[in-house]
Amino acid sequence: MLIAFKIKFALACAAGLAGPLAVAPLVMENSALDANLRDRQAIVELHSGSSPYRVNGDFTHAGKQASAPLIQVSLPKPLAIMKHQVSSTDYQACVDDGACRALDRGVVVAADRPAVQISWHDANGYAAWLSRKSGETWRLPTDEEWAFAAGSKFKDDGIVIDDNDPSKRWIARYEREADRAPSDPGTRSFGSFGSNENGLQDVGGNVWEWTASCFVRRVLDDAGKVVSESPNCGVRVVEGQHRAYVTDFIRDAKAGGCAVGVPPNNLGFRLVVERDRWPGVQHLVSRVKALL
Repeated sequence: MLIAFKIKFALACAAGLAGPLAVAPLVMENSALDANLRDRQAIVELHSGSSPYRVNGDFTHAGKQASAPLIQVSLPKPLAIMKHQVSSTDYQACVDDGACRALDRGVVVAADRPAVQISWHDANGYAAWLSRKSGETWRLPTDEEWAFAAGSKFKDDGIVIDDNDPSKRWIARYEREADRAPSDPGTRSFGSFGSNENGLQDVGGNVWEWTASCFVRRVLDDAGKVVSESPNCGVRVVEGQHRAYVTDFIRDAKAGGCAVGVPPNNLGFRLVVERDRWPGVQHLVSRVKALL
């Protein structure tokens, strides 16, 4: 019996390594629920590269507000990220499994609608549940990763600052906020806001997405280098039509959870999956875990 198991193990390994690179998470196939969940998790895998990125957070210099630096962010390895936000049906499966907090009343539960009214803690709870189900590691993207995947949909929120006239900053911020027309807060089916050049759907639609990044206050020296920083991980960065900072336990930013500016219409999320170099080995590990 032990020999037979070793033979099956070797065949499974060979089959896994010989197969094409997977573009969807490998979920244990020990139930119809898991199979359906696997089929719905469409993944876009982006090649490593670099892109311009406006650093998030508040910056000061000599006690005055300073412009956030615009830098080039490089991703050293490919990024595998969900094509669309986590659906309300998939999130409800986590609720039904007793691992996630229930959705608020009024949230449409459908396979083609995003899960909304979601806090940062809710999103992490789902990621942990999906990781257990799939045998892979799922997590929220960092703000830098989200910006890279968003491509041209990433909004630069930099404001030019005149140290001799701080009022210009406030006028610029007011004009920017005033130009943000209110949008329909109701959720729409996936794809309603189109796809970006990287193949991600609904980026910058009416669902803002949680990231893993904390709000940070930074102090710059005369050369523009950061000399000190104070992270506040009770507030997280969310990205959508514009960047916002939201307290991590808030589910509805319109109820007062947005730190600054026009609040997001809906809070949802999409996840990143850590891709191994050998997906066949990942599949094998998942199947072996299912047997234990």
